[in-house]
Amino acid sequence: MQQRILIIEDDTTFGTMLQRWCLRNGYEAELCSKVSAAQEVLTNKKVNLVLTDLRLPDGDGILLLQWIREQKMTMPVIVMTSYAEIRSAVAAMKLGAEDFLEKPINPTVLKEKIEQALSKTQEKVRPTQPVKPIANNMVMGKSAGARLMYNHILRVAPTRMAVLILGESGTGKEYAARMIHENSTRKNKPFIAVDCGSLSRELAPSELFGHLKGSFTSAVEDKTGVFVQANEGTVFLDEVGNLSYDVQVQLLRALQEQKVRPVGSAKDIKVDVRILAATNENLETAIAEGRFREDLYHRLNEFSVFVPPLRERKGDIEVFANEFLRQANEELDKAILGFTPEALAMLEKHHWSGNLRELRNTVRRVVLFASGEMITPEDFPAFAAAPTIEDMALQPENEREQIENALRKARGNKTLAAQLLKIDRKTLYNKMHLYGIKL
Repeated sequence: MQQRILIIEDDTTFGTMLQRWCLRNGYEAELCSKVSAAQEVLTNKKVNLVLTDLRLPDGDGILLLQWIREQKMTMPVIVMTSYAEIRSAVAAMKLGAEDFLEKPINPTVLKEKIEQALSKTQEKVRPTQPVKPIANNMVMGKSAGARLMYNHILRVAPTRMAVLILGESGTGKEYAARMIHENSTRKNKPFIAVDCGSLSRELAPSELFGHLKGSFTSAVEDKTGVFVQANEGTVFLDEVGNLSYDVQVQLLRALQEQKVRPVGSAKDIKVDVRILAATNENLETAIAEGRFREDLYHRLNEFSVFVPPLRERKGDIEVFANEFLRQANEELDKAILGFTPEALAMLEKHHWSGNLRELRNTVRRVVLFASGEMITPEDFPAFAAAPTIEDMALQPENEREQIENALRKARGNKTLAAQLLKIDRKTLYNKMHLYGIKL
């Protein structure tokens, strides 16, 4: 018997396309454009899976999900969302949504998620177990956002799919990339991370693809590029949005053809690498502004993983604080036993604009100066008194003044200043040069 999928989408063209796709893939499919119409179908017909948009004319997917659970209906619900609505998708997961899909929809990912959701309903009473455990050297959070992230990592890790990892600076995007690599079939091969923000247009081709001796003035010997070094392994391109447009063209060719050509060479080298990329900016906006190639974006975004900010993962703060305490004890030759409940409460109340990176640095400083067996609120009075910086996002007016203010707040730390301004480091450097700002 065919499985019936209910599609709730107010964009008629897109909804019809999804309906036809379902029919081609052996499912019955019914299309609704409103919450009220969907409720009527769900009340009167057997539905095996719901595929719903978040934004609808008479409500939203989260309200529909609440209604479904109130009616004691058990069919899986997959939420469709845009990049800007990922936080709402996480909220939907907390209410019991099976998964979410980021638009534009990748047909391969759509098919995989539907099959996985339907297979779970057929297993019924068996508790859901991951296909295999996260590598045991990884520290895991326990919040809903963290569980969603780990679930996606486990599903995509064994595949060859390119993964785009999204999230603010300091959330642990490289940590997520290493987790994907460690749970893949390439785990015994190289994992090489590249900070794209540090690569100039001139340096990037040599760093990524290598060069021959004498190919340019400073090329005093042959250099093996990252792609060749990581052959059969994984390359992680951190802050990929910072690559210049020219380098994006070369990267796209390398990904499409699985070949690289060192600078100064006339021969291609065949490579087999899996690409993971990360960014803290909206690449769709960068595409609209002509700063990022759309074809490269789609090549990198075969699957996406969202790493939520620490302030939305309050349940994980104790987990990571204790791990950073263990690391600090080892590094600083200390023997602090833990945090008092009051100290943990203080950590959980903080905004953590710098996310895990800020938490780690805070714990290290506290361990360095702590004198007792347990960390108490008195061990970090400066931290406790520090005002929470809610929003210093760079605005078009008075840019110079805002940048100087952020640099003062960050005590000259350009990375932190860029985080406060919600721009990447390369953009900050360019604007400092434009306005003649020197430290």
